Amino acid sequence: MNQRNLSVGLSLATTWLSGSAWQRADSQVERHGDVDLFVSLAQQAEAACLDFVFRPDTVFLDPLSQAHGPGTSAMDPTLLLACVARATRHIGVVTTVSTSFSEPFHLARTLETLQHISGGRAGWNLVTGLEGQRNFGHRVFLEASERYRQAEECLSVVQALWGSHPHTAVQANRASGVYADVNAIRPIHHAGVHFQVEGPLSMPTGRFGRVPVFQAGASVDGRAFAARHADAVFAAAPTQEAARELRADLQGQALQAGRAARDVRVLPGLSLYLADTRAEAHDLCAQTHAHLGRAQRLAKLETVLGTPVAHLPTDRPLGPDDFPAPVQPVRSRTHEALLRQRIARDRPTLDALLQAPEVVSSAHWQVVGTPADAADEILAWYRAGALDGVIALPGGSLNSLHLFLQQVVPMLRAAGVFRSAYTGSRLLDHLGDGGL
Repeated sequence: MNQRNLSVGLSLATTWLSGSAWQRADSQVERHGDVDLFVSLAQQAEAACLDFVFRPDTVFLDPLSQAHGPGTSAMDPTLLLACVARATRHIGVVTTVSTSFSEPFHLARTLETLQHISGGRAGWNLVTGLEGQRNFGHRVFLEASERYRQAEECLSVVQALWGSHPHTAVQANRASGVYADVNAIRPIHHAGVHFQVEGPLSMPTGRFGRVPVFQAGASVDGRAFAARHADAVFAAAPTQEAARELRADLQGQALQAGRAARDVRVLPGLSLYLADTRAEAHDLCAQTHAHLGRAQRLAKLETVLGTPVAHLPTDRPLGPDDFPAPVQPVRSRTHEALLRQRIARDRPTLDALLQAPEVVSSAHWQVVGTPADAADEILAWYRAGALDGVIALPGGSLNSLHLFLQQVVPMLRAAGVFRSAYTGSRLLDHLGDGGL
């Protein structure tokens, strides 16, 4: 039984425009690049007292993805969230920046600037990246384990830079003419495997406390990294069993790393297709994915698993033996593992597998139903110790987002597991509700 308050975040990505949903008359697809839309959504999330809004990112674009939808096209998340921060007062703003494609000095200054703009509400979703290396002059992409070693070094340098120019060094003493104590501002002289950084940072830091770190990798390397460093994990956990296993593993590894088990919050992504009735919600989900024909679903399944699937029979349940080890690179080892777990657990037919969320959308936990259904599922996972909160990913219709904020969150509040008002001004305060 989980005894602390839920952390609740909202994805500010246009998840409701995925698949065929952007063609709906009420989709507001014309505002895909309108900053004011995202500011408005963040303000609505703040009115519901959510912990934070979260903006994922991609640094590559498949031109073919633009033929039938917005695909991965998106504005820079940090600049967008700077606008959100100036239009809100309490809610956290969690941006995504890759350690594979960013220099630590730039990262440290950008994130600290967002921390200043927001008054202590910034968060960093630290990712290593899946694709995009050719946009940054990297012809050979580092292997996953090496990317995490690079991320470890990058984070260490960023934290050293944050400590290199403390805000307490600034005295601004008009009478003496001393602006800053130069003895407190020091270079870091970092010379590592991936980065060489002299320092110090060119702006004072620490006035609002540290920037909490979010992390999304669920691979062996990703879990180890999160257990050592993350305040929260944006988890792909399609089942309660997967979420419980992930949370228990992270807590155990956190203890081994000298942290408290409660230091790492597990926040599964929750894909929501919400409507006033279950029938309407299922219609909404079906309509969203109606554009995917059988050939496209087979291709997606083959991409996720890295092995041919078109030859598989349709007249019997399938098991692990039907899906040998990958013969081609997979985009995400985490998503591959989750789908293989589903196959081993459910032994689906090929037709059933082609309907799975991991094939038609993502590997996230999915609720298709009414707001009450969503609240009941969240509470069930919470009471089973499977999560510390959720990051809502509304799909199918913008109304899913509104129903989450206007009905699901109040139900969680009525159940006594979510705040009715903000009790602090920083993101760290919000994450600390309930004793973190």
